[in-house]
Amino acid sequence: MNRPSARATLRALALPALLACAAAQAEPISVLFVGNSYTFGRVNPVMSYNAANVTDLTASMAQASPTGSNLFEPHPWGGVAGIFKQFTVQAGLDYQVSLSTRNAASLRGHFLNSNPANWDLRGNIASQAWSKVVLQEQSDEPLTKQTGLASNPAYFNTYVNLIENYIHQGQALAYRERDLIGGTNAACAAITGASTGTCSNLREIPANLNASADTEVYLYQTWARPNLVNAPFTTVTDPITGNVSFTDTPATSFYASLQDMAADLKAAYAQAAQDAGADESGGVTAVAPVGDAFMRALAMGVATANHYAPDAATDGLPDLWWDDGTHASLYGSYLSALTLFGTLTGLDPASLGAAEIAARDLGISTRDALALQRVASLELGFAPGNEVPEPSVLALWLAAGGAVLGLRRRRARGR
Repeated sequence: MNRPSARATLRALALPALLACAAAQAEPISVLFVGNSYTFGRVNPVMSYNAANVTDLTASMAQASPTGSNLFEPHPWGGVAGIFKQFTVQAGLDYQVSLSTRNAASLRGHFLNSNPANWDLRGNIASQAWSKVVLQEQSDEPLTKQTGLASNPAYFNTYVNLIENYIHQGQALAYRERDLIGGTNAACAAITGASTGTCSNLREIPANLNASADTEVYLYQTWARPNLVNAPFTTVTDPITGNVSFTDTPATSFYASLQDMAADLKAAYAQAAQDAGADESGGVTAVAPVGDAFMRALAMGVATANHYAPDAATDGLPDLWWDDGTHASLYGSYLSALTLFGTLTGLDPASLGAAEIAARDLGISTRDALALQRVASLELGFAPGNEVPEPSVLALWLAAGGAVLGLRRRRARGR
């Protein structure tokens, strides 16, 4: 009986490993961004940036049912997701990027399809098994509950957990919000500010047939809002053009400083991530500290510290906020995408460097692009020049490299 040679055996073992590595490398990484205008960018040039290379899952919904949509926010959208996509291309990564976003949508609205009722936002989450999903909550929902502020931390924590479970496990659900918040209709109403009828309403959620335990779920920690912190006046947004005008009415202040509001957001997102993992459903992989990156940029003197300062437009520094004092400017969106890029890929945002294409396309100077890249790099804990591939890519390199090295050693011995 003829036995195969050691060399033939090695080839038989090594070839499938190499082919598997090559196949895994060829398989694109799918990313879904779930959120609202903080993700789709609100205004151009960010809103439509790189839209041709991003799948806007709500474009067809808006076309079929434009109720509640703003005329100054035409689809398709690219936004922060589009900038992120461009970063992955430059880094040599094969990412398929999609977004499911709706103006002013909360995570509760996404899950219950209530923003508006005939948009199937939950269906977008269940449309395939995603490699990674990024969840961005409505900007003040996670904040400590305060009179006059649209904050609802109980909803935030509850629906981060429900969506994370839906992504990872996907079981059909039938629940009342009182079952998850407070225990009784009265307690639920007191905690959330909703009616007892809302708290007792039976919510029936079909199974997610594309649920996957392997999906990585990330939270997109948003930024402090100048219009909620000692703003000198309120603003009005034109529903047709989107232009912002200023009133003579002083704005209500809910925090003593941007840093205080940012700290509240940071704590809320950290708590939501912790709570989501408590039921052993898979949990949250990481929180992308975008809001912290904004504060670091201010502390480093890289961006304008006071959005309302008389010299804010002439101090030579980029302003991270748009005119309304809540949405990000193109600089803020760029910093957001940098922070998300580093969080999701494990690559140092500073590795993008002076030749980074999205900054050029958006009209961001090389100086400002490099400064914002460094802010994101430092916020994520990278050391200059210490770029680390994301774990899945690194594992593939090591596996393929080990197989090839072993084959070469065997061949050398057989000579």
